[in-house]
Amino acid sequence: MEQELLDEILVPDKSALVAWDVQNMLVNRIFNKQEFLQNTKQLISTARQHDIPVFFSKITPLPRRFESPVRKLFIKRMGGLNYSPDGLDLAIQPEEHDTVIPKHTASFFVGTHFEQMLRNARISTIVLTGIATEIGVESTARDASNRGFFPVIATDAVSSRSEEAHERSLQNMEKMFILQSSQEIAGVWNK
Repeated sequence: MEQELLDEILVPDKSALVAWDVQNMLVNRIFNKQEFLQNTKQLISTARQHDIPVFFSKITPLPRRFESPVRKLFIKRMGGLNYSPDGLDLAIQPEEHDTVIPKHTASFFVGTHFEQMLRNARISTIVLTGIATEIGVESTARDASNRGFFPVIATDAVSSRSEEAHERSLQNMEKMFILQSSQEIAGVWNK
């Protein structure tokens, strides 16, 4: 991607960073845990240095009776999720000015006030980190694009339980969105 265009899209005043589902139950299952945590923490730190809003999504299950039958089937097919209290805890701790948003779907735009918050702050670019690349990250990126936001995927700060699914998702998203390493994104913000 042309550096000039990237500089225009990643303007700190118009950017937000999303740490998608960095919860213990997911972080402990990914194929590249150490690299993922290091890159994600570094990118979050850089965002904070430039006063870029940091949002954490947090899986917050509905009471079982009210959970979607589709979601129940999906969770069963994945071998279940550890909904123990420490499994739901965030593996990266939010700071005072970060925002944690509970959610029940694989898109940050469904059932939350995320879009309204971005529009109120005149944010046009969403940098995505988190788990799983092929599920919530890609779903949120697609929804962001459909709503007129620029999704930027931090390629080394997203992950999955399946390296193959992760790579396939990055290949799909490369055709539609901006993909950059966490270091490349930080480099633009640090200019």
